[in-house]
Amino acid sequence: MLPVGIDKISFYTSNYYLDLRTLACTQGTDPEKYYVGIGQEKMGMPAHDEDVVTMAASAASPLFDDEQSKTISTLLFATESGIDQSKSAGIYVHRLLGLNANCRVVELKQACYSATAAVQMACALVARQPETTVLVIASDVAKYELDTPGEATQGCGAVAMLIKANPRILEIDPQVGNHTEDVMDFWRPNYLKTAIVDGKYSTKIYLKSLKKAWENFTLASDVSFTDLSHFCYHLPFSRMAQKAHKHLSRVNKSSLEPEQIEAQIEGSLLYNKLIGNSYAAALFIGFTSLIENSNSDLGGKKIGFFSYGSGCVAEFFSGTVVPGYQQQLFKEQHQNMLECREEVDYEQYITLYNAPDPQNGESVIIDVDTTGKFRLAAIANHKREYVER
Repeated sequence: MLPVGIDKISFYTSNYYLDLRTLACTQGTDPEKYYVGIGQEKMGMPAHDEDVVTMAASAASPLFDDEQSKTISTLLFATESGIDQSKSAGIYVHRLLGLNANCRVVELKQACYSATAAVQMACALVARQPETTVLVIASDVAKYELDTPGEATQGCGAVAMLIKANPRILEIDPQVGNHTEDVMDFWRPNYLKTAIVDGKYSTKIYLKSLKKAWENFTLASDVSFTDLSHFCYHLPFSRMAQKAHKHLSRVNKSSLEPEQIEAQIEGSLLYNKLIGNSYAAALFIGFTSLIENSNSDLGGKKIGFFSYGSGCVAEFFSGTVVPGYQQQLFKEQHQNMLECREEVDYEQYITLYNAPDPQNGESVIIDVDTTGKFRLAAIANHKREYVER
């Protein structure tokens, strides 16, 4: 069987951010509560003409040209920030990217886990038809009520991946470990715009699910803890990954020193610290951060991945980085994007937080604000109108 996995990967985040020092100052809180306590420095705030569709299309647009797009057989769109109860957000992206009419499109939802489900489904589709390419996109806006513990863990971002046979970045192993349990640690009813979360309970369930998924993984795979040189975790905030990796190290009775344990994950945390939580996209933005910021060549190295979606579904899987992967990266573009963002003050943050959101069918024309390639131009007659900027 041909190896299948990630051939190219790109991410996008908004052109606005709030420094958590500003939030702390406004709240009368020590900034170290955020910078050290949760390991976060900034959070991305979408412009008023930006949402999961525009971010998704902007993330995917560098991955292929018009000719290459003809080989894309399927677009799988993972999000928990859905814009419609019926129509997939991916359909809008399909048009914006100019994909062919024979490309199937589906939206997937299971909190922050859905991107991993999409990647595994994509691998199965490509294994069945190795000549095809599947485009996987995860795009989310993490939003919580103001003046709640979750406020500092907001953020936004999208990641796009081409899944192909003989991939040039990561060969994904078929063996996985799963854990599913009906819990209420984080959820968002249809009538709410912000999530309900029990933070301490969610952390407990995250760590429990990690142990259970790992135990199931060891039954399915011959890969051991010591075979894995680096790890990528779901990143609601960076400190969570650090807690998780220490937990998994203890479960495996690792003999590594604390600094060695930290070195296995630190590269994956860098982008997340700057953009905040991106829900379904967070794990794979973390992987992008790892391969673009590692001080050593990861070619031939085995990577461990833990995906967690509240409610809950968890999965542990592994993959091998393909030698020469550096030639397929968009490191310069990503770092330029992050460096060129505009910092907002607290008043501007509140304005962005209160984005136009018609609830009763009223029409809204939205001014140009994003620097991304695509934008939401209007909401009129209950229809969202997307254009290229």
